[in-house]
Amino acid sequence: MESDLATAGTAWNDTRVFSPDVCVLRNILDRNAAEAPDKVFVRFDDGNEWTYAQTRATVRRTAAALQRMGVAQDDHVLTWLPNSPDALRIWFAINYIGAVYVPMNIAWRGQVLENAVRVSAARFLISHADLADRILDIDRCALTELLLIGPRASDKRLPGFTHHDVAELALQAEPAPPPRPIMPWDNQMIIYTSGTTGPSKGVLCSYMHCGSCALAFPPLTGEDRNLVNLPLFHMSGTGAVYRMLAKGGSIALVEAFETRTFWDTVRRTQATYLTLLGAMVPFLLKEPPGPRDRDHTLRNVAIVPLADGFEEFGERFGVDVYTVFNMTETSWPILSERNPATLGTCGRPRPGVSARVVDDNDIEVEPGKVGELVLRTDAPWAMSHGYYGNPEATARAWRNGWFHTGDAFRRNEQGELFFVDRIKDAIRRRGENISSFEVEAAINGHPDVREVAVVGVPSEFGEDDVLAVVAPVEGRTIDCTALLDWLQPRLAHFMIPRYIRVLPELPKTPTQKVQKHLLRADGIGAGTWDREAAGLRIRREKLASLGAIEDEAR
Repeated sequence: MESDLATAGTAWNDTRVFSPDVCVLRNILDRNAAEAPDKVFVRFDDGNEWTYAQTRATVRRTAAALQRMGVAQDDHVLTWLPNSPDALRIWFAINYIGAVYVPMNIAWRGQVLENAVRVSAARFLISHADLADRILDIDRCALTELLLIGPRASDKRLPGFTHHDVAELALQAEPAPPPRPIMPWDNQMIIYTSGTTGPSKGVLCSYMHCGSCALAFPPLTGEDRNLVNLPLFHMSGTGAVYRMLAKGGSIALVEAFETRTFWDTVRRTQATYLTLLGAMVPFLLKEPPGPRDRDHTLRNVAIVPLADGFEEFGERFGVDVYTVFNMTETSWPILSERNPATLGTCGRPRPGVSARVVDDNDIEVEPGKVGELVLRTDAPWAMSHGYYGNPEATARAWRNGWFHTGDAFRRNEQGELFFVDRIKDAIRRRGENISSFEVEAAINGHPDVREVAVVGVPSEFGEDDVLAVVAPVEGRTIDCTALLDWLQPRLAHFMIPRYIRVLPELPKTPTQKVQKHLLRADGIGAGTWDREAAGLRIRREKLASLGAIEDEAR
């Protein structure tokens, strides 16, 4: 069968950088508005729409206002806004004048917020009025200028800031052109990492980087509408918007993913494509089947990672399934075929990307062996060029000229790449290496489990024991003994958790990534069920005639 990826090669000019018309936001928006002024670019959750001409007009008004407020080309501008028309037009306006878009997670406060403000080196903040008071509790670093947006924004004042009036954004005015042309290697964004393993880093993203990411998925065309329900302060949301802008397509922008209203949202917005985080798939599959399961416009989904049940999802809802591997620092480097046949695959490197699986010394390992995935692109600037203000982290990530993902992978003989675990999430128990990802996949198959995270906790015998933190399906309870019985035929004996903790919800970032570092920090807290304390022993089978020995034998 001819590869779906074969057509992807047309998106790259060999080893050359894209022209500005292909990847620079200002150029793309101007071109789309000239060629298809009446085509709808964005449909919002409330039913309002902007055509390309309307989008350009509101972006230019906003850009002119920012220039009057003193924002100049190359300035870093912090934004702190939920998904909304304001978030979209302000992002576009910042880039339209050649400034750098630096969005922040709307859940941040305290030390995490202060770290992001410090890393940005920005003097200008555009914030939702309801969030702004959190700034008073931290060191504001270089911040001096503030524009508040939202209800009562005009009446709110924070001491120590020069305030700008939100009414300025509506004034009819034309922006001045940037002093120099915006080029593909210029910084377009600084996107913060999710902070699941430590302080968030500011990922430098050039226009070439974002354009490469936007054009990396061949099945999408200018006729598609991408449902964007992931936040615009994360590459999953921002990249989806840029993908459709670059392709001349459209988006449906909603505030967040909600299981119960998901299909109604798809129907209402007429979306044809979206990216689903793997954790969302079981939520949707556990909803009762109904006669409208295929009554929708969705044609393609990318499930990341490729969760167990993806085939059932595709069949039940009548969609084609793909998967990808991506990070904020990369540009969709690994893509699968349509409806992949191999469970757990991430796919193969797309044209223009080289991928290796290496050991601790950056030596490539044999197929089937686990190592770290490292990447690089043929064209310059097609991935992140570093972490802003953090040369040490940049040097570590780009050791030996390859970007080190921090992810454990293996490659099969056919060249497919398989995610094993975050290297920092790997668990070692009594000499055995355990993939938390694989244990989570097994537990998530239980009908009473809505979501799960597996982490290693210190063992009194050295190395780790396995802790599973689970949340139940609404209206159900989780019996730890029954869950253990259910897992025994499905997992190797050494992978079965010793500890189980039941929570109503797992702690997550707003991008729905589980904050495993919080679970590790909590350790074996009150209310954690311990199978050893319950007198349960997991036995492993020995070969013929040698009987069985207890895994817990000292």
